[in-house]
Amino acid sequence: MTLKIGVLVSGSGSNLQAIIDNIEEGKIKAEIAVVISNVSGVYALERAKRHNINTEVINHRDFKSREDFDRKLVEILKSYNVELVVMAGFLRVITKVLLDAFPMRVMNIHPALLPAFPGLHVQKQALDYGVKFAGCTVHFADEGVDSGPIIIQGIVPVLDNDTDETLSQRILKVEHRIYPMAIKLYSEGRIKVSGRKVYIDPPLKIEEGSFLTNPPVDI
Repeated sequence: MTLKIGVLVSGSGSNLQAIIDNIEEGKIKAEIAVVISNVSGVYALERAKRHNINTEVINHRDFKSREDFDRKLVEILKSYNVELVVMAGFLRVITKVLLDAFPMRVMNIHPALLPAFPGLHVQKQALDYGVKFAGCTVHFADEGVDSGPIIIQGIVPVLDNDTDETLSQRILKVEHRIYPMAIKLYSEGRIKVSGRKVYIDPPLKIEEGSFLTNPPVDI
């Protein structure tokens, strides 16, 4: 059975495009049933239309509360028989209303290696802290801020001459790879959640003893 996805967006939709491309290439057995934006005119909607994907715009300013807005989201998502909700640059804090309607079925991507640097301006946080690696995390959303169970993470080195922009662009390329992978694993029924831990069944092979260092170790 083909997994039906609802994608929530607020901006350009580069992660949306990566998901679309992987579906069209046959790498993910899924269908994007609808793309919903809380902002009209964003490029993500144009991307969806180019691929004949249904779009909806719901202006959050038309609602008295976050909960009321999320009730409308749930109504539309369910009308398209969505099974998995994917937040791809969705600049809204979601509430229990949406989470209860799709328990452990709301995914988010965050441009940091959680639990480090949740929230906003994470590349600046990473650079200011002086970390040697940064990256991105796909996780299930919960009621906290970027605090749900982690599905997959991708790592990039932080270079001495990095700026917020150069680091962001390096991380974004990894986002475009790991988000489709997380959806693929979900569509195959391979994701199992136990408490805070996410297990892949059967597990993906990792070479024992493999590691990365920055700067490289030469001894």
